[in-house]
Amino acid sequence: MQVANPHGPITSGVSSVSLVAPTEDLFYTTVAFYTDLGFNEAFVYDRTHPTVKREDDHCRASEKETWLYSQGDGGDGTDVNLKIRYVAEALHFKDSNDGPRRQSIIAPSTPLNSKESYDWRGKSMSVILYTQVLDRIIKLLSEKKIAFQSQPNENEPSEVYTHDPLGTLVGFTSKANPFTSVRPRPRLGVSREPGDRDQTRPSTPGKAKKRIAVMTSGGDAPGMNAAVRAVVRMTIAQGCEAYAVYEGYEGLVQGGKLIKRMHWEDVRGWLSEGGTLIGTARCKKFTERAGRLQGAKNLVSAGIDALIVCGGDGSLTGADIFRSEWPGLLTELIKLGELTEEQCASCKTLNIVGLVGSIDNDMSCTDATIGAYSSLTRICQAVDFIDATAYSHSRAFVVEVMGRHCGWLALMAGVSTGADFVFLPEKPPQDKWEKEMCRIIKTHRAAGKRKTIVIVAEGAIDRELKPISATYVRDILVDELRLDTRITTLGHVQRGGTACAFDRILATLQGGEAVKAVLESTPDTPSPMIAINENKITRKPLMDAVRLTKAVAECIKNKDFVGAMNLRDPEFEEYHRAYMATTKPDELSEKAPEDKRMRIAIIHVGAPAGGINAATRAAATYCLNRGHRPLAIHNGFPGLVRHDSVRELDWLTVEGWAIRGGSEIGTNRSLPSEDMGMVAWYFQRYKFDGLLIIGGFEAYHALTELHSARDSYPAFRIPMTCLPATISNNVPGTEFSIGSDTCLNALIEYCDAIKQSASASRRRVFVVECQGGNSGYVATMAGLSVGALAVYTPEEGINLNMLKDDIDHLRESFANDKGMNRAGKLILRNERASKTYTTEIIASIIREEAKTRFESRTAIPGHVQQGGTPSPMDRVRAVRLAVKCIQFLESNKKTPKEVFEDPSTSAVIGVRGASVVFTSIEDLRQVETDWDSRRPKKAFWLDYRDLVDTLSGRSGTPAG
Repeated sequence: MQVANPHGPITSGVSSVSLVAPTEDLFYTTVAFYTDLGFNEAFVYDRTHPTVKREDDHCRASEKETWLYSQGDGGDGTDVNLKIRYVAEALHFKDSNDGPRRQSIIAPSTPLNSKESYDWRGKSMSVILYTQVLDRIIKLLSEKKIAFQSQPNENEPSEVYTHDPLGTLVGFTSKANPFTSVRPRPRLGVSREPGDRDQTRPSTPGKAKKRIAVMTSGGDAPGMNAAVRAVVRMTIAQGCEAYAVYEGYEGLVQGGKLIKRMHWEDVRGWLSEGGTLIGTARCKKFTERAGRLQGAKNLVSAGIDALIVCGGDGSLTGADIFRSEWPGLLTELIKLGELTEEQCASCKTLNIVGLVGSIDNDMSCTDATIGAYSSLTRICQAVDFIDATAYSHSRAFVVEVMGRHCGWLALMAGVSTGADFVFLPEKPPQDKWEKEMCRIIKTHRAAGKRKTIVIVAEGAIDRELKPISATYVRDILVDELRLDTRITTLGHVQRGGTACAFDRILATLQGGEAVKAVLESTPDTPSPMIAINENKITRKPLMDAVRLTKAVAECIKNKDFVGAMNLRDPEFEEYHRAYMATTKPDELSEKAPEDKRMRIAIIHVGAPAGGINAATRAAATYCLNRGHRPLAIHNGFPGLVRHDSVRELDWLTVEGWAIRGGSEIGTNRSLPSEDMGMVAWYFQRYKFDGLLIIGGFEAYHALTELHSARDSYPAFRIPMTCLPATISNNVPGTEFSIGSDTCLNALIEYCDAIKQSASASRRRVFVVECQGGNSGYVATMAGLSVGALAVYTPEEGINLNMLKDDIDHLRESFANDKGMNRAGKLILRNERASKTYTTEIIASIIREEAKTRFESRTAIPGHVQQGGTPSPMDRVRAVRLAVKCIQFLESNKKTPKEVFEDPSTSAVIGVRGASVVFTSIEDLRQVETDWDSRRPKKAFWLDYRDLVDTLSGRSGTPAG
């Protein structure tokens, strides 16, 4: 209330009402009761949370506290604060004659609209709240089957009274405060009208909800926090209850405070955190039945019947064993009197879903595991730094990386950095490998190379299963080649740091899919593992993947190295072949027959993108390995027709290009149609037998023009292919363009920094302008990676209603964040999302509408998004796709007449779903290209927009 005073109000609103819950379930039920009524969570305190400190405002007896806040306009006297406390020692209040002291929400013991003779008003401790939408309060209470009393009567009510789960009398009145001249806006009773944005947390349950728990186990991996965040928020968005099991299986066995209910705000800011915030620990007890029995008791006691486990093959195997034993465990617990039949009735089956978190990428049936590319990023950064020192002193470095049973990290690091030799557990070198390694390094040195990098997986062995150590390799280089050699063991630095863009996206997509898999599973459904194959999220039988993974180790133990490689995914063997082909240019056995050798032109068209130099290096070295002649056209088509800039590439020229950004041969946006005749003349002059165009939409456009010009110019009747390379990822025929991953990594690093600034400044939102042309790919995927509050793309556009909804969402979000850490907000806007609503205008509108409650700023990273050093993902994919492109040109070496009659000889290579394919340029330009917008007509990532909105709370969550 507000007391009149000639000099201004003495009191305004309610300073704080404190309510005490004696049990944790009652605590959460009470919080849900009030959030349904429109209150926002302003602060959450949990004594067990490792990063939360107790402040002076927190009661020493509280196990948990949630501060709720309902905000009116400044100075109107309508702000309301409620503090809900969980105090384990609190005594249950007894019923009295003043009405029901504690009212059941699910099964009320009194009529919905009570006609009892006594008046509830003034008969017990009460909280009276003002609302202009009393009818919606009545509707909400009726839908939830919560007993209430209307005053003065049920036909024309001006007041409504009910009891919260703790028995506190709660009143709602439509009568305005008589002591204030300011009429407040309605803040309570926010059961929204159809079309309005819903709350960002579920409403009070009218029936039992499914409870889904998530845990991380085994070794930590960057991206695990992103997976937990996605599981928690997707679970809540689906109207279920989310739980986290802290400390892995140890927490499952111990139970108690280590099994914690998670709320929306609990996982805010987790995307940018390394390791796993819910912890992981080895647990010997869980390997025994007694430990699993205790784990089952703890889950059933919490009402949890679904468990999503993020870990390696050992962790996932344990989870599946747990599921298979579940019925027997429950039967035993009932016999022992530990649980009742009623408790077990809702948990008869345990649903298990696996997410693979492992930096080694050692799980079969999936191309990538959560954390693998982040670890590879650390390795490549270290090797890149070492590369400069090695070159300066003409030294050799032996780098030891993780990988006890899997050589993925070692192989990909070798591909990414252009290492001279790699040692893998699955592919031991041939007998007398020492001489072969020395021969290759001698060849490289003789060609003029000043540095030598050898990468050794920690589990590397020879064909007799004898370990190959970094020390032994160093001794060979010193004794046989007289090289000044150093050893670098990277160790646990490979696990550290924040997750790269790919791991954040992968973990988020897989976490969302895991929740869907839980909700769609039946008692007969085998436990699924969420995988990724090329660019498609898939579900695979969990134990099939584990069995194949363990079979690899068995094959290695039995010296069946062919079998070990076959059990790895085809991509692994393909990368190994590409690595060997681009490392040994003098391998006579790999040469093509004389009549099959070609003069292959390589040209860059469009803007620079991370990885195009790596692609050019791979294409050139593969050509040299096959006996072809790679010819670089410098500075695009203008360089060809104006300056005759064609240079043959040799092995030493391209040797160091793998780690370089930009374009070493130069690039240009001009198309061949500017002077098609001269382009044809130079093609004929240099007798090109094949053409590889590397670039973005301009490169694709150039290929369509050259293909169409075959009618008039016979010089273009050669096989031609386009390798998409652009940060915008807008080339038809592929879901992934080289350079887009480098762009995303640069952008999320930028966004993490400004989000930290926004959090430090408190109550600030940054509107960040993203590149991408008319494609919203970069903005959308960055939104997934940084947890953006909203994303604006050209495909969707921007309108006033959208801005109004998002500003309302900002108000609500900042209200929820009151007094909490990580409160910075980001909105990502593609540079061409709207001609009218520019980045500056959006920030200004937000600033105006915020009315000093929060502030806004703009941030435009510009060409920083093109990145410096290419990301490892762009490097390895560049190598793989470039080699495939040269193989495509080889396979289509035909007579000019045959090429002219075969449209498929002009094609775009691309990743589509679970495959790498070549698509004819004729099919693409006629069916799949939006020429006006310079992008594909359909884009796979458009489906991710809903996920961005869901996990940010922008689209709300279903009620009930």
